[in-house]
Amino acid sequence: MDDEQARHARIIAHGRRGADHAGMHLVLEYALADDYLARRAALREEHLALARAAHDRGELLLAGALPDPYDRALLVWTAPHEVVERFVAADPYVREGLVTSWAIRPWSVVIG
Repeated sequence: MDDEQARHARIIAHGRRGADHAGMHLVLEYALADDYLARRAALREEHLALARAAHDRGELLLAGALPDPYDRALLVWTAPHEVVERFVAADPYVREGLVTSWAIRPWSVVIG
C-alpha cells in the first residue's frame, strides 16, 4: 500500500472511530443563546475548568467563541467522538441553556 492509499484508509477508518488518526480532528460547534454574554459569568469558571482539563489530557486542541456577534463557539478535538459527547453532557453552558444546539463534525486537516 502506498502513502496515499494508507492515508485514504485512515480517513475512512476515522469516519467509524473518531479523531484518533494523524490529520483527523473533530469540531464541536455550539450555537449560543442570544443572552450568552449576559449569562456566562456565573458558569464560566466551571466551563473553563472542564475545557482546561480536556486540554491538559491532550483531547481538546483549541476552543473559543466567535465574536461580533457572539453566536457560535468552536472547539477542536483530537479525541474520539465519545469523549466529545461526554464533554457536552458535562458542560454547564449546555446544561443551563447558554448553548441552544450543538454538532460534532469530523474535520480532515490537510495543513497544520
